[in-house]
Amino acid sequence: MSHAFAIGYDWFYDALNEAERARLREALVEKGLQPALVVYHSGKGWPTARHNWNQVCNGGITIGALAVADAQPELAGEILKNALQSIRLAMAEYAPDGGWKEGPGYWHYATRYNVYFLAALETALGRDFGLAQLPGFEKAGLFRVYFTGPAGETFNYADAHSGAGNAAEMFWLARKFGQPLYAWHERQTMGRADPLDLLWYDPRQKGPRESRLPLHALFQGIDTAFFRSAWEDPNAVFVGFKGGDNKANHSHLDLGSFVLDAGGVRWAEDLGPDDYNLPGYFGKQRWTYFRLRTESHNTLTLDGENQDPRAAAPIVKFGDRPEFGFAVTDLAAAYGATRLERGVALVDGKQLLIQDEISLKAPAQVRWTMMTAAEVEIDGRQAHLRRGTARMEATILSPDGARFEVLPGDTGRRLIVRLKAPVAETTIAVVLSASPGEAPKLRPLREW
Repeated sequence: MSHAFAIGYDWFYDALNEAERARLREALVEKGLQPALVVYHSGKGWPTARHNWNQVCNGGITIGALAVADAQPELAGEILKNALQSIRLAMAEYAPDGGWKEGPGYWHYATRYNVYFLAALETALGRDFGLAQLPGFEKAGLFRVYFTGPAGETFNYADAHSGAGNAAEMFWLARKFGQPLYAWHERQTMGRADPLDLLWYDPRQKGPRESRLPLHALFQGIDTAFFRSAWEDPNAVFVGFKGGDNKANHSHLDLGSFVLDAGGVRWAEDLGPDDYNLPGYFGKQRWTYFRLRTESHNTLTLDGENQDPRAAAPIVKFGDRPEFGFAVTDLAAAYGATRLERGVALVDGKQLLIQDEISLKAPAQVRWTMMTAAEVEIDGRQAHLRRGTARMEATILSPDGARFEVLPGDTGRRLIVRLKAPVAETTIAVVLSASPGEAPKLRPLREW
């Protein structure tokens, strides 16, 4: 609200009479800036956070302070001093390569307010105090380019919906860092223009093909990788794959999860968030809700239990060859396993191989899951998926005796691989393909 009042006060200043200006200033100071200063001085709360709420609050409050700085110079100066220190904590999370732990939805919320903050500093004070040069921030727009699939759906891990939507901050980032790729991307996804799309519009454009952007990318800071068969092709194959950290703000228990697009269709999907108003959604009941539990994600469950909410899963290997782009994540901590690694590989731009090498401390019922909105027909070790006229084939390559089954999901179905009995050691390998072809030969993950 401080942000909204500041914009109204500043942009309509000449049209307001002095009484109206005074009333708006008084409301902004008493209901926004002074309460914010109490929080800054407390040493707790959002000024100490390293996630989106830091940027949103610092951005809104600082814009409010700048709007009334001529009338309230001491208060505005105190706000600005604190905000400049605080926002560095959240901006450090972009390092080293622009990724964002909270997923695409909160990447947008955080980055939008971060840009509001920097843009306001530049227009009001003529400088941003070096904040835009902090490591990783220049690459924040690149993360959005990669997490958006060829048909406009994102890899919507954490509390994120799948649609890309507008992100006017991409125009600002394009201008700030001389990145016409960011401006190109915003024009591809924005739909109806936002007012800030108009204010920050960058007419330059240079698509990923012209930019010779690699097809595959690893964002090391958040242990998330992306693979695709081509740029600027709505029918291209696209894979998003994450290790990451279950302790990240807005996270789900989804280490090892993936999404898959091919032929303009999403085949393996993330269900996204549930209703924020559910009891304990951000508290003790969070891991009881289906959409946040491990069982609703495209990963493994052991004996039907959740992953450890404290666990992290680093990506330990990554390869970006066009014919074999791959990543391997270490999931042992998520399951308390002796060894558990998941590798995903995009083979020849046509087939997705998911390979799990499992060594447990005691036998457990292992279940492989993929959430899908497709119609599914099971034929033993094969599953035939259909969405409209599009087709996808899934085949179990390992182990012998495993079979596909279909269970009801939330808004779709759960395609699962069920093993005959509890196991302590096994390799589960599944290949998904939208094009006929010979299945890839299995090699141990250590040889990838």
